[in-house]
Amino acid sequence: MRTPVSLAASADFRVDAVTCVDSHPGWSGSEVVDEHVMVLVRRGRFRRRARDGVFEVEPGTAYLNVPGEEAEFAHPAGGDVCTAVWLGPGLWRSIVGEERPARTAFYVDAAVELAHRRVVAGGDVEFGVAEGLVRMVGAAVGRVANRPLPGAADRRVVAAARAAVLAGAPESAGLVPLAGSLGVSPYRLSRAFSSEVGVSLTRFRNRVRVGQAVERLEAGEEDLAGMAADLGFADQAHMTRTVRDHLGHTPTALRRLLVRPG
Repeated sequence: MRTPVSLAASADFRVDAVTCVDSHPGWSGSEVVDEHVMVLVRRGRFRRRARDGVFEVEPGTAYLNVPGEEAEFAHPAGGDVCTAVWLGPGLWRSIVGEERPARTAFYVDAAVELAHRRVVAGGDVEFGVAEGLVRMVGAAVGRVANRPLPGAADRRVVAAARAAVLAGAPESAGLVPLAGSLGVSPYRLSRAFSSEVGVSLTRFRNRVRVGQAVERLEAGEEDLAGMAADLGFADQAHMTRTVRDHLGHTPTALRRLLVRPG
């Protein structure tokens, strides 16, 4: 079951927070959406099967629906919280173009996730943050939506690499051990990952850790040194540099942006 809450709206777009409480490992029946929509995950993880394959959808991934597009979902990890950005036909065409996009799932960077969380947190919802979110998501879609899909074998390798990074597997600490665990050369993994995801494996790994830091800051985390150690950074300074590189803000500044006064 999904429960939507409207966060912002204009003549061209609407932003909803959607809480899903589904919990089932098997695939749902086919679902069809009659509008143009981009969906970003704020919390949780689930699987989506569409015409371009099966994707593990988590806070580093978003997906598109076009009118008439069919998709199935599985929720082996329980419920999730997403943000749905509904786009009018004119705005959609300005972002994606006239053709149906080759890809329905795409990588979103940490800056998009931050704008997403600020909308959900209630910061400057009256269009400032919401419009920024739409622009940034649009830029991400424009970079990847019409790029050809790689071969099935490379997609399987990339999916396994992503899963290892998201799970924090020991071999995901470096390109060489991760490639070895997957039975491919580091060159092949690096090339396939960048082609499929749109960023390097190193950038993706750091983006995952930055996303985890943002979630903990949003929850009120105050022990930055402990958080840095938990997330695998060399020290607090290393975490601060990485977070600032991805988001343009230090962890302390992010906490002020994301945590409402008591």
